[in-house]
Amino acid sequence: MISSTNGRLRIVVRRFGAFVLAGGLTYGAVMMFGAVAVADGFDWLDVVRLALVALSAFWLAWGACTALLGLLFGAEQVARIEGLPAGRTAVLIPVYNEATGPVFARLETMYRSLDRLGVLPLFEFHVLSDSTRAECAEQEKAAHRRLLLRLGAGGRLFYRHRSPNTGRKAGNIADFLRTSGGAYDYMLVLDADSLMRGETILEMVRRMEAEPGLGLLQTVPQIIGRRTLFGRMLQFSASFYSPIFSRGVAALQGGEGPFWGHNALVRVRAFASSCGMPKLKGKPPFGGDILSHDTVEAAMLAREGWQVRLDPDLTGSYEEAPANLIEYAKRDRRWCQGNLQHLRLVGAPRFKLWSRISILQGVFAYLGSPIWLLFLVASVVAPVFAPPPVYFNGQSPFPVFPHPETEKALALLFGVVALLIAPKILLVSRAVFSGGTRGFGGAMQVVASAVFELVLTSVLAPIHMMFQSRSVLQVVSGADFGWPATDREDGSLSLRESLSATWWMSLFGAGVLWLAIAWAPGLVAWLLPVVLPLVAAPVLVWGTASVGMGGVFRSLRLFLTPCEAEPEPVLRVYQAIALHAEKEQTDAMSPASPKAA
Repeated sequence: MISSTNGRLRIVVRRFGAFVLAGGLTYGAVMMFGAVAVADGFDWLDVVRLALVALSAFWLAWGACTALLGLLFGAEQVARIEGLPAGRTAVLIPVYNEATGPVFARLETMYRSLDRLGVLPLFEFHVLSDSTRAECAEQEKAAHRRLLLRLGAGGRLFYRHRSPNTGRKAGNIADFLRTSGGAYDYMLVLDADSLMRGETILEMVRRMEAEPGLGLLQTVPQIIGRRTLFGRMLQFSASFYSPIFSRGVAALQGGEGPFWGHNALVRVRAFASSCGMPKLKGKPPFGGDILSHDTVEAAMLAREGWQVRLDPDLTGSYEEAPANLIEYAKRDRRWCQGNLQHLRLVGAPRFKLWSRISILQGVFAYLGSPIWLLFLVASVVAPVFAPPPVYFNGQSPFPVFPHPETEKALALLFGVVALLIAPKILLVSRAVFSGGTRGFGGAMQVVASAVFELVLTSVLAPIHMMFQSRSVLQVVSGADFGWPATDREDGSLSLRESLSATWWMSLFGAGVLWLAIAWAPGLVAWLLPVVLPLVAAPVLVWGTASVGMGGVFRSLRLFLTPCEAEPEPVLRVYQAIALHAEKEQTDAMSPASPKAA
């Protein structure tokens, strides 16, 4: 078991090996870039660029090491009890100005799934509303009444609307613990878009009952229900790559694993005694409520000796995702503010070393983009500050000409590309040769999907870099965007909406290209893969948000996932219930309906 001495030793060895390998790759990248940078002389800007390269290279190398560990190590052997659990579990569904129909359709699906297993008496459902819109709260209350009657779920299905919504989701969960937590041994924390199979929920409780020291058990949610090209790309990537990457995360983190805030089972006593969430001194964005509280709660549990574990083998855990890059950037902006706020918590008392490292990883997930952007800008202006070449150094009567470093520059480029795509190539090769492609349409479809995913993510990467860099700049400059509701609808964007959101990066890309032509014409070819997507950002964001293009890829069996190829019963049940809920709501709003009148 992970909690044993041998298990802890294995985790330490893996962490040490990952740091050594990532550090070695970083050293090689810095040395190669250093040779290229000083070919025209050495100046202060080269020091800045070397530091930026070191940070970026280590981040890329660390990601590659995580994927490698996922390939090398399978899931850990875990304990589980047989038969029915003894403890009671609260299923918590926090909502905040959500579309009511899908939320209650997912709730009903999970309720029926547990009922079918004959374990429903061990579970109770709580919809915890923080909605600030009066119409949302009224719709939630009406949906709760309808579902309560339809299921005959008196004493097993509860709804509470909280106002004011102090502390956001963390405050919502804390309020439940204060008022009702003592009645339960465990709580399954979900998001409004979460859906889980009853068998998975039951298995999680069995594992937690077998491990008295386990405070939190996290699953790896798969993305479902996306129709746009961008959404389908995310859906495929999460289904095909995430399980292996998650194995790498689990292999590194062991009992100090992650908490992603949803689709996780929590021991109530552990959470209530360890995870009181304080307010930070000062004003937002760095003060006030702790936004990305899940990472901090995982660190708090580990600090008190509780295991926080990620079990990648737990399937049947689902969520939705943003349908287009603009919605993705809005969600990313919230997470950026929360993660950068954690800089104040890295030195919190008694946090374990790996918890501090995990917090820093979350911070660097957003600092990585502005670091790359600064490196590109510094490279464009570097020729302006470069010292004039010195052909006579005084040691020889003959001129000494600069040595070209083309080979090292190309080696560095290919090294960076390898760190980015080698893990994916290995995962695709493994799936093809091990027969793991059936649920994704077959070997040819997996290879084609992986190629298209790589091309699309590469083209969209500069746009994503600009969105993230702007978010970091806004947070650092003191702008507070709070925690607005998420648009979970899967729809397309108009070209006007896309242009409104991305025109500024098109101007930036055109400006960088003009500067490169004027100051560093030798860099133009190297910059084109970055600046051309920025110039074309409005069209790219609009095109990838197309439901029609998503349908074309679906008809070609590209970006196919096992959930689509062979939907399991819980997904089919959810789709049927969601259609019924949509019809029910439409009928209620019809002019001929007595309710509408």
